[in-house]
Amino acid sequence: MTAAQAQQAFSIHPSAEEALDGLHAQVWRAHAWARASLHTVATGEALLDAQLPGGGWPVGALTELLQEAGVHNEWRLLLPALAQHGSGPVVLVGPPHPPFAPALLAQGLQSQRLLCLCPGAFAMDTARKATPLAPASCLWATEQALRCAAVDTVVAWLAQVRPHELRRLQLAAAEHHKLLFVVRSLQAQHEASPAVLRLKLSLNDQSHVCVEVLKRRGPPVADLVQWAARPAALQQLLAAHGAPERPPLAQMPPARQMRQRP
Repeated sequence: MTAAQAQQAFSIHPSAEEALDGLHAQVWRAHAWARASLHTVATGEALLDAQLPGGGWPVGALTELLQEAGVHNEWRLLLPALAQHGSGPVVLVGPPHPPFAPALLAQGLQSQRLLCLCPGAFAMDTARKATPLAPASCLWATEQALRCAAVDTVVAWLAQVRPHELRRLQLAAAEHHKLLFVVRSLQAQHEASPAVLRLKLSLNDQSHVCVEVLKRRGPPVADLVQWAARPAALQQLLAAHGAPERPPLAQMPPARQMRQRP
């Protein structure tokens, strides 16, 4: 078979293209953007919105955030959307540290909206020792939160989760039309996932959060999106008081790194 014959054999007839264009809006072709009917919430960063189908975080779908262990960029990335999306509870499943309510309030998220479940690293038993809860308990709590009518958003930190378990969460988010974020270790980058959107988060010299789009319903993304690591109001306050910039983590001794976790 010649090259011309192969091209003709595998080309799509114009009538077939028209038929594909007329398919249901939920059918997505990998070379094209997801349909505009997707309900989204703006991220708060125009450069990132421009890279996401529908211009924001997908509602009724699973979004995965992948980052190195011990690094917590998720709050900086998610806070604008959490603050503006609805007025119901924001459920946190298995957060590695207790949320600092005054800082969240300063950026628009009311503390009374926060509901922590499976608070892993800061759950204490009667002996006052940390007792992280089982992964199965966190998965169950995440799914139940998604099924709660009053809940607007669920953010879950899941250290151990399988693709079929993520699939259950994806289906629950779609059925109940919830904003769902799952935070995982960067080691999961090459694992299969049903997530509609997957982002890799990293720090650039402590001044910017770098966002790499690993998966979206649209063409591949070649460029990184950089987001200021500190909110503008906090940066102005630190500058007014002459606070020095933190050195990169690589230049800090291990003990100091532990004390200065975000």
